[in-house]
Amino acid sequence: DEAEAAPGKKCALCIKILQRIKDAAGDEPDEDAVQAALSGACKAVGKRLSRVCKWLVKKYQEKITEALENGQDPQDICKAMRLCKR
Repeated sequence: DEAEAAPGKKCALCIKILQRIKDAAGDEPDEDAVQAALSGACKAVGKRLSRVCKWLVKKYQEKITEALENGQDPQDICKAMRLCKR
């Protein structure tokens, strides 16, 4: 199960995926921009990360959307979702 990746790896993947979503959503995204970025992000990360990405988006969609709208950076968002320790 992709959710069971090693803790450090899970953190790195989370940050990488959220950085892609943030880049796609733009500097001051609204909900529509974030939703569009979320739906396209998993296609952009490649096959290997795609499953992890889809799981992340499905499980944390609301948190990710809210955090990006509030301008949080990927590392802080991943920490808030407890995928990164610090």
